[in-house]
Amino acid sequence: MNQPNPAIVAQDAVRRLPRWALLLLCLAYVVPGYIGREPWKNADIAAFGYMLELAKSSDLAFWLKPTLMGQPADAGALLPYWLGAWAIQLAPSWVPSELAVRLPFVAMLAMTLAGTWYAVYYLARQPSAQPVAFAFGGEAEPTDYARALADGSLLALVATLGLAQFSHETTPALAQLFFGVLVFFGFAAAYYRPNRATLALLVGLPGLALSGAPATSVFYGSIVLLALLTPGLTLTEPRVRRRLVWVLVLALAVTLVLSSTLDLWRWRIAPLRTRWDDWRAVANLFLWFTWPVWPLVVWTLWRWRRQLLDLRVYRHLGLPLLLASVPVTSALATTAGDRALLLALPALAALAAFALPTFRRSMSALIDWFTLLFFTGWAIIIWVVWVAMQTGVPAKPAANVAKLAPGFEPVFQWPAFVAALVGTVAWAALARWRTGRHRTALWKSLVLPAAGATLCWLLLMTLWLPALDYGRSFAPQIRDVRRIIGDTPCVEVYGLSIPQVVGVRFHGGWTTVPINGATSCPWLLVDVDAQADLPTVIESSVWQLVDRVRRPTDDNETLLVMRRSAAP
Repeated sequence: MNQPNPAIVAQDAVRRLPRWALLLLCLAYVVPGYIGREPWKNADIAAFGYMLELAKSSDLAFWLKPTLMGQPADAGALLPYWLGAWAIQLAPSWVPSELAVRLPFVAMLAMTLAGTWYAVYYLARQPSAQPVAFAFGGEAEPTDYARALADGSLLALVATLGLAQFSHETTPALAQLFFGVLVFFGFAAAYYRPNRATLALLVGLPGLALSGAPATSVFYGSIVLLALLTPGLTLTEPRVRRRLVWVLVLALAVTLVLSSTLDLWRWRIAPLRTRWDDWRAVANLFLWFTWPVWPLVVWTLWRWRRQLLDLRVYRHLGLPLLLASVPVTSALATTAGDRALLLALPALAALAAFALPTFRRSMSALIDWFTLLFFTGWAIIIWVVWVAMQTGVPAKPAANVAKLAPGFEPVFQWPAFVAALVGTVAWAALARWRTGRHRTALWKSLVLPAAGATLCWLLLMTLWLPALDYGRSFAPQIRDVRRIIGDTPCVEVYGLSIPQVVGVRFHGGWTTVPINGATSCPWLLVDVDAQADLPTVIESSVWQLVDRVRRPTDDNETLLVMRRSAAP
């Protein structure tokens, strides 16, 4: 039985968000963080290293099981590395390899935002999601209502704090997010756009498996397939149901064959959490990673609580809950943590959007003022610290930067300064507009959170980018090593992690070989943590310690630079 609908929305409240404004917001969010920076430790540069290795090889067996110095990628993914390698191979010679590998990931992030918008648009078009019809007319039109909620979901996704960093890395996590959104769109648009939905599911489910999440892909497809085969499911037309069943059977079959043939299964079950500190860490992760979406999701579940009794009818609630529950469970039960939780963000943003039609004016005002103060405060902090880095005034922030990043020399970059200034002026204009008296629009409560998150990300990736590069890349450390070693055909390494090996290769330009291997090199780099094992693997008479080079921002990451003093 249908329950009373909590959404009461007039046509005046579903005014269209200007497309130019939405596109500029997405552009300001997507592009910064992909250009002008070095590969960052650890996952970002490790993935880049595997892509470089693949781009140099034409061996099919190596492409199916890529390794770097004998170490396979620990994510169990293939497709993200293939995309980066193909980008390197297809890019013109004047495009740096670290920029080329980011181009397909830029496209995936942009399509993730677009896919979330369209998924929520089609969910909101369903009759069970529509607002209450007024006795004398004037309620929101279905298409306008769906468009307004889709705008709200996109703004909610952009505002989510956990999306920023992982969506701007060239890692399997972003590929999983993109293919997860394809699956979301495929289920949501099955009735309205059957051909596009079919294509999305046939690409999305195998794509998830090839990106390192085969279990998530199988869970998504299997649970929805079981729901479709359960008597009593209401779809507008039986043919939609039959078509979706066959599509899921085919997609699951392809997923299982690929996962088994390519050995993509990886189980990372975490030990049972028995300490309060462990659960507190999990709670903190959920609170900050999904902020500010999770309070809206809680509000949605409360206001639509009567509809939760039959999620097969109210699919605008049931589908996002299903798609969010799998990565949430994975984040709790496995060691993937925040990278697993990333896949839940589009579905949570969809649920957050359905809170908008039930808001009271007082709650919208509370969100606006809190967001305005929060992001304005952070923007001021970012500007003050940048001014301190450039001028030394105020003295305390400048001293803090010098302490956290010893040896860092600030540089003034005109393009970055102009972009940051334009973004700040736009934020001020938006804040003035939002705090003025305007007609109600559903998406207005999420404009400031999305714009504020975008502003802070833009400021970090422009004003603070040189300092972040200095602190989060291996470039400064390897430059110091290069002053000692100079030009040499190769270096032997011992105890270095994959990110460190890639940093030595990329920033130093040297070929790395294992210690005591077939190739003898004049220099040896050893991680300080492996120093205790050195007497068992090298002869002290052969190698002489020349220097210790620490990473400027981390005392625990030090390389021992050793020179061969005698023939092996």
